[in-house]
Amino acid sequence: FICSDFSKLLFSLADVLITSRINLIPLIMITPRKRNEVEADIIATLGLVPGFFKSIPEQYLDHEWQLFKSLELGETLIPNKYKELMGVALHAETKCRYCTLFHTEAAKLFGATDAEVQEAVHFAKMSVGWSVYLNGMQTDYDEFADEFAKMGAFLKNKKMAHAN
Repeated sequence: FICSDFSKLLFSLADVLITSRINLIPLIMITPRKRNEVEADIIATLGLVPGFFKSIPEQYLDHEWQLFKSLELGETLIPNKYKELMGVALHAETKCRYCTLFHTEAAKLFGATDAEVQEAVHFAKMSVGWSVYLNGMQTDYDEFADEFAKMGAFLKNKKMAHAN
């Protein structure tokens, strides 16, 4: 695309969205709260405004805080302890010391033991190792998927047989 073609495409898409009344992101229509209001909410929730929230531009702060508050502190389908253990494992692999520390301490706040944190990290190590091996050996994906489906069916039948 050249620049003018891309602009025409964007305007055409915007026209379609407006005329068809598709509301993709309702939060865009909401006016975000002012920084002082959001920071008061953060202090009421966390006791202080962490530096990583202080550096977020004002126009994004309310959205980022609401997202953080609902996913990190709110009740979702996955209990917080398990979300945080996933975060520990994920960020141990990405080698982000900030996120690893955050999710380790958050997991403990939500009831995880040191042994559970250790198991989550060990699981990540094992999983990443298999990924390296399978990708490095260029294992045929379709064959892998087929074998996994067969193993899954076998294990499911075995589990059902033991339940009876």
